[in-house]
Formats: sequence, C-alpha cells, structure tokens
Amino acid sequence: ACAPFRRLLLCVRNLENININKKINKDTLLADVCLAALHEGAAIRGDHDKYKLTNSSSQLCTMLARSFADIGDIIRGKDLYLGYDDEEKKRRKQLENKLKKIFKNIYEELTTTNAKNGAEARYQDRTGNYFQLREDWWALNRQDIWKAIRCCAPTDAKYFIKNTCSEGKSSAEQKCRCISGDVPTYF
Repeated sequence: ACAPFRRLLLCVRNLENININKKINKDTLLADVCLAALHEGAAIRGDHDKYKLTNSSSQLCTMLARSFADIGDIIRGKDLYLGYDDEEKKRRKQLENKLKKIFKNIYEELTTTNAKNGAEARYQDRTGNYFQLREDWWALNRQDIWKAIRCCAPTDAKYFIKNTCSEGKSSAEQKCRCISGDVPTYF
C-alpha cells in the first residue's frame, strides 16, 4: 500500500526520542507530543509556500489538520502506516512499543492513586495496548496539540472548506482556528 507523501516525512522525532527511563506521566507525554506537533507544523509551514507555487489548492490548514490526525492515529495506536523500508518500519515499531510502555506507566499511576474512580476497570488491557486509555488521553489533550501544530500558521490562514467547526455550523479562521476554540473536524 502506498502512503501519502506527508506520512513519509511526518516529524515525530520528539516522540521517538522520549527517554522512557525517566519518569514519564500524562503531563510529560503531553509536552513531548506538543513539541512534536509544533515541529511538524513548522516543517509544514516551511514547505507550504513552495507547494503553493505549483498547486494553488494546497491549503496550509488542510495540511496541518491531516498531520494532526496522523499524530492522533499514532498516539491512539491506530496508525496503519508501518514505514516504507526496513529502517522506517523498525523506527515505527520502536515508537509504538515506547508508547505502550508510557501508557502502561500512566495506567499504573492512575490505578495506584487513592482516586481510582473506576480507572482500573475502564483501562485494564491484558494485551498491553491500552487502547481505551490512549483514546481518552487523546480526547482530553487534542485541543492543546492542535494549538501546538498550528502555532506557526500565518494569521490569515483559513480553512478552504466552509463549516469545519462547531459540528458544521461555522468555519475556521485566523491561524486555522475555530472561533469556538474547537479543533476542526471536517478534514
């Protein structure tokens, strides 16, 4: 299967370089994912003008939104792109294993505190993937990650598709931002 060009160069170095020997928790993971998103957004912004020269329909907000969705797939353990060569496949596998360990640590942190509140039952995963925890973590933090990826977008960057925000009731304007602050959902 062929992957979109953006997947070949997705900037996830911050995620790949997470040191799992240090104390990693839900907050430090958020910082690392936001840094990865910031660098990805900066890389996209840097390349956007040259693509715009030959393809006027190349929209910065769309490019950012698709990379944002790719990062979400990686974090949630739903990434279908495994790499284009053996080295890339190895790096993707290492990243996935690292994320499994990180979410295992987060799970253990959640289930050993006095305020469990059903976390053990909700997030128990005998496979070691912690898919539900990963989904919930992404849902909780996606707005901050969206802010990070669009940080380098110019003020006048807008979505070309109308009604991308507020469940189809408004559009994204100014740095690909929904007026309500929501993450656009019409990719």
